[in-house]
Amino acid sequence: MKLNICALVLGLSTVSMYAQEKKDSLAEKMLLYQLPNGGWGKQLEDKSVVDYRLPVDKTLLRKIKVTGDDHATIDNNATSREINALMKTYAETKNPVYLKAAEKGIGYLLTMQYDNGGFPQYYPNKSLYRKQITFNDNAMINALTVLYHVAEGKNDFAAVDEKLKQRSKEAVRKGIACILKTQVLQNGKPSIWADQYNEITLQPEKARAFEPVSLATAESVGIVRFLMMQPVSPEIEKSVKSAVQWFQEHDIEGYSYEVGKQNGKTVRILAEDKNSVIWARFYDIHDNRPLFGDRDGSVKYNYNEVSEERRNGYSWYGDYAGKLISREYPKWLEKNKIPD
Repeated sequence: MKLNICALVLGLSTVSMYAQEKKDSLAEKMLLYQLPNGGWGKQLEDKSVVDYRLPVDKTLLRKIKVTGDDHATIDNNATSREINALMKTYAETKNPVYLKAAEKGIGYLLTMQYDNGGFPQYYPNKSLYRKQITFNDNAMINALTVLYHVAEGKNDFAAVDEKLKQRSKEAVRKGIACILKTQVLQNGKPSIWADQYNEITLQPEKARAFEPVSLATAESVGIVRFLMMQPVSPEIEKSVKSAVQWFQEHDIEGYSYEVGKQNGKTVRILAEDKNSVIWARFYDIHDNRPLFGDRDGSVKYNYNEVSEERRNGYSWYGDYAGKLISREYPKWLEKNKIPD
């Protein structure tokens, strides 16, 4: 009997040690920050930024605990980042707690999606522009990419509950339909996408004061990449080809855009460079002129007319579609045997 008790104690000790070894410090922090509705915030109740590098002391833990569901968002990679990290860690540790938390996060994404397939920036918080369908900073595409991996069982998502996989498959279908509906038409021809849309009318809308209604290049590249991950349909083929053609026709050749320092301040410099090709961050939705927003809500068509604070505090140009055009798009055409 003593031997059996000893064996039992030894077994429990081994299990305890094994469980301890299978914990991950980053994943454990993500568990603490997860909100009751399953999502994660980018900020806490006191507006401090969620930073997983910080040690969790009593003060920080108190701030985490009083942060409510209204802070749950897909902005700035929130929620999608945590779900991806938890699933990766689960694949490495097999700790079921991480899988359960990730599945709760997946459930949050499925709940926040509109019937028309779009995703708001925040849920359930509907204040200001937070209820708009949001491509800005790749929010909707990040969420759809997670759900695509869930539906397909790819990228460490094979272990997700089968019901969630089926729901995710339908969510991706609806999301693609929304993407195709919101591609901006110019004289009946598809161009690229705006940053944010009215959640009911699916018409482009402005977000922050310096983010006017416009065509958004950086986000549109992410949208095209997501569409190229999907099985090719006539609608997807037309959408991708049209967007790439728009990028090819509206690049800015002979200029570079660099971040540097002047008198200790960060400055963004647009300069002539015969070897460089860039795109503006935003383009006029009607005539494709590069445009720039300012803190006062005004729209400028001359970069040098933007206030110094916004000119140097926001990225107005970039090599957004360079790799898409030169590498990714040709490979997609070849892989799917699509004529250019």
